[in-house]
Amino acid sequence: MSKFLESWCKRRPKTNHQRSSQQVDFKGSMEESFSESETNIIKNHDFSSGLHFWHPNGCHGFVISESFNGIEPASGSSFAVIAERSQCWQGLEQDITEHVLPNLLYKFTAYVRISGPINGATNVQATLKLENPNSNPSYMFLGRAQVSKERWEKLEGPFSLVTVPERLVFYLEGPNPGIDMLIDSVKISCTAQGKLEEVTGSNLYEDENIILNPRFENDLINWSGRGCKIVLHDSMGDGKVLPLEGKVFAAATERTQTWNGIQQEITGRIQRKLAYEVSATVRIYGSSKNADLRATLWVQKPDLREQYIGIASVQASDTTWSQLQGKFLLNGYANKVIIYLEGPPGGTDILVNSLIVKHATKPPPTPPPVIEKTLFGVNIVENSNLDSDLSGWFPLGPCSLSIASGSPQLLPPKARESLGPGGPLSGRYILATNRTQTWMGPAQTITDKLKLFMTYQVSAWVRVGSVASGPQNINVALGVDNQWVNGGQIEVNDGRWHEIGGSFRIEKQPSKVIVYLQGPSSGVDLMVAGLQIFPVDRQARFKHLKKQTDKVRKRDVVIKFSGLDTTGLFGAFVKVEQTQNSFPLGSCINRTNIDNEDFNDFFVKNFNWAVFGNELKWYWTEPQKGNFNYRDADELLDFCTSHGIDVRGHCIFWEVEGVVQWWLKPMNKNDLMTAVQNRLTGLLTMYKGKFKHYDVNNEMLHGSFYQDRLGKDIRAYMFKTAHQLDPSAILFVNDYHVEDGCDPRSSPEKYIEQILDLQEQGAPVGGIGIQGHIDSPIGPIVSTALDSLGLLGLPIWFTELDVSSVNDHIRADDLEVMLREAFAHPAVEGIMLWGFWELFMSRENSHLVDAEGSLNEAGKRLLSLKQDWLSHCHGCIDDKGEFKFRGFYGAYTVEVTTLTNTYTKTFVVDKGDVPLELTISF
Repeated sequence: MSKFLESWCKRRPKTNHQRSSQQVDFKGSMEESFSESETNIIKNHDFSSGLHFWHPNGCHGFVISESFNGIEPASGSSFAVIAERSQCWQGLEQDITEHVLPNLLYKFTAYVRISGPINGATNVQATLKLENPNSNPSYMFLGRAQVSKERWEKLEGPFSLVTVPERLVFYLEGPNPGIDMLIDSVKISCTAQGKLEEVTGSNLYEDENIILNPRFENDLINWSGRGCKIVLHDSMGDGKVLPLEGKVFAAATERTQTWNGIQQEITGRIQRKLAYEVSATVRIYGSSKNADLRATLWVQKPDLREQYIGIASVQASDTTWSQLQGKFLLNGYANKVIIYLEGPPGGTDILVNSLIVKHATKPPPTPPPVIEKTLFGVNIVENSNLDSDLSGWFPLGPCSLSIASGSPQLLPPKARESLGPGGPLSGRYILATNRTQTWMGPAQTITDKLKLFMTYQVSAWVRVGSVASGPQNINVALGVDNQWVNGGQIEVNDGRWHEIGGSFRIEKQPSKVIVYLQGPSSGVDLMVAGLQIFPVDRQARFKHLKKQTDKVRKRDVVIKFSGLDTTGLFGAFVKVEQTQNSFPLGSCINRTNIDNEDFNDFFVKNFNWAVFGNELKWYWTEPQKGNFNYRDADELLDFCTSHGIDVRGHCIFWEVEGVVQWWLKPMNKNDLMTAVQNRLTGLLTMYKGKFKHYDVNNEMLHGSFYQDRLGKDIRAYMFKTAHQLDPSAILFVNDYHVEDGCDPRSSPEKYIEQILDLQEQGAPVGGIGIQGHIDSPIGPIVSTALDSLGLLGLPIWFTELDVSSVNDHIRADDLEVMLREAFAHPAVEGIMLWGFWELFMSRENSHLVDAEGSLNEAGKRLLSLKQDWLSHCHGCIDDKGEFKFRGFYGAYTVEVTTLTNTYTKTFVVDKGDVPLELTISF
């Protein structure tokens, strides 16, 4: 029992009126009760009839009808007290379903205050709960007021609904558990016609900071230390450390762990499925000069599980204040939410001048880039053929450039794929000698020749001098206002000419851009011929890919009809519609995602495969030795199974040392081998037959943790043991930058060499995974890599595809390039996106749906392509009683309309090289 309720009960004996709302003898209609406000749709708005029509949600409520302990009603003679609250969402509610109409603008007001063990202010908010059959409730935030024990505050705001749900509940909630909520004079009235977007789109609450006492003007009220002590300062370090703004700042001191810091509970002030932006002014003081400082959200879920959400980080200094900025979103419900700052090592204080958390401003849609008429395929490199000796070229650094003859006279293959055969090259090349640094080589200024947002392909012939010892890396680089941009890389280990290819795009106006070739060790001569940099005509490429797609992904179908009078079928109208393409198109999902109904709806409607972002990785399932966590993976798997979605297993092991869990690293060889065997047995036995694929040892081209410690045979051992434990799963290699020409460690040639080596050791490699984290993709470069890998005869999947651009339209174009290239290539058997929802992707500016569920241009492009890849046709049955068409593989419906009736059937077009003959009986 709350102190407020206890003291009231001691002071005054209970009456029948106060014991139960069911015992109240309520008289009169709503209109009689609200004679002063005929438009108010809230019944018993002033609590003059107790709690009639009101319902305390999971807590206790009663009405006080006179002054008590100096608290007078805000208006009228009564107010409600909501007590014994154990959750922040518990409060007072009323069903208003019958009194709200669509597309009308309503305004609510209520007078609120609090009572209980709290110093300072907290938030009370108004919410609508929308309930419909066969779906989870949704919630609409209406307004919020910061209230205290000292006085009544007015809580108000507008709302409008496009459609009215089956049940609509208005309620007040928000203070922390144990805090009583006082409510008086609640009114909702219709003010005018309006639309939902006019209300919610007006950003009425974006300027409201959900952090209380954000600049420490009220001492340290609402703040606490997380495993440490917090103090307030006006200066530190003999006056050298002063606030950036205001008079004071807080310090988290006596820290012994990186997670120690300053924190504030924001339970009840934060809403699920809303994006928030965080801005903090921070610095450090003490044993560290520079340190990573992070903002983190700690969430306790209703089932008491804990979740940590990284919001933002900044490299903080002990000499200046820094701005830490980031965004976050809560997918699910929470019992408790705390935001805190952490990160620097023990012994270093975290200083905070201010912390602001607001509903994130939704940026306006990015306009399509304006690109002036472009001559596609025209080389922007001056004197590329060296007809004018070194005109236009200069040495980068104190190396020497000269002209020599003997280079290839054909364009490199990837350039020919884009440009056609073209004219012959001159056979002349630039020779760079006297190189004393790796970055030295031939260069050219191209600033005035570049266009923003245009995708450029890079191609050249390169070679190194005979004095080279060991493999040499060669890179086509761009210096964009002194920033390095990768235009393509290759590793060479002989004296032959090699093709180097890549791409780039510039999205901010530069003041200076140079292109240069670099990379080989100092003292190694570098030779360059036929450098081409030209804008790519993507639309022309798409026309080619559409023709290729029709060959690869479609099949001729002959439908024969039986069971009807064949004489009456001739000329009957047939309509064929494809309902689903069978090509695997999936996405990465995380456990927290499926707490968001909007995320689930988009995912289930648009994808037929899934892969877990982290939940199956070893560091997640066994973060400490012997401490297992399979609950997250189990729940994701159950979700996918319930919706008929196939799942890839990512990943059994990860070869990159930086992501190996800490407890494995110090193990000796025998203990590590035992741990590897236990991991294989435990994971594959538990999930036998449930994952269609496994990425066995992720990124073996970029890491060697297990191989270095357990020997070369360990990789093949992992494959062979996994196959023994779960023979049904296809076992994949998986790596990145295989398809884009920008990473010499993972060229298609090296990937092929690795796969062949595994197979020679008996490893049952069943599939090739190309991650596909790509920038400014070029179709011919991607397809050339696929052609090379396709020679192995193994299925290829894009396993982690994402593209990134600040401009949604460019992002959509890049996504279309990758999807069309993959779908048109016969060796590719599936595509997995590495996520699609903002704030839940590994790369910024790569999402298709924003944090609050709005589709951007890239998302629209995905849905448009999915529609393009469905076959629809109609016509009449011929004189043989047949109907013929060519369509994509997948599920179909056929509707036949005769003079007397209409018949509908379903069928499936499977993959095949010969026409499919179907007999459909009616």
